[in-house]
Amino acid sequence: MFPQLHRGPVRLTPQQAHQQTSDGQAVLLDVRETPEWKAGHAPGALHLPLSRLITGASLPVSTQGKPVVTICRSGHRSQQAAKLLAGRGVEATDVTGGMTAWTRQGLPVTGEGGSSGAIA
Repeated sequence: MFPQLHRGPVRLTPQQAHQQTSDGQAVLLDVRETPEWKAGHAPGALHLPLSRLITGASLPVSTQGKPVVTICRSGHRSQQAAKLLAGRGVEATDVTGGMTAWTRQGLPVTGEGGSSGAIA
């Protein structure tokens, strides 16, 4: 699904990520820390902080057999996560600009308990 280039996987725009994860082609994995996640995240995203991925945490079962699109606040941590996951054999890419770009594009954000969210 994500063409591999010599320098690594192609990064997705927020719109591309939203489309691919909304229609079930891929799973959106938010790699920000818990307080950031609780403040606001993309609806339907799964949460697994980069700090846990680095220490060897497994991906949620619902990601099995699907490409993973990682997202963070600005795109730096998600790029690290995508590279780490690719090294584990997972088809992974990330969102350029992270949740900051996601919200600038007017894409949905939800907070804890389904309330309207904000990016922390």
